[in-house]
Amino acid sequence: MHTELEELEAKIEQVVAIVHQLRAENEVLKNQMAEADAERLHLRQSMTAARERLEGLMEKLPEDA
Repeated sequence: MHTELEELEAKIEQVVAIVHQLRAENEVLKNQMAEADAERLHLRQSMTAARERLEGLMEKLPEDA
């Protein structure tokens, strides 16, 4: 009986360790997702600004007759 309890305790400790590890990994992944979302937003804004500049330049080009 004592050995069974020790084995159960060891397994519970393993599960707790895995849970802590997964929580830490999850936090890292959340941070990476937030960084990726911020970068995506920045790139989208840069692309919009570039498109607007190009459209402005195209309007200044003379039209071929």
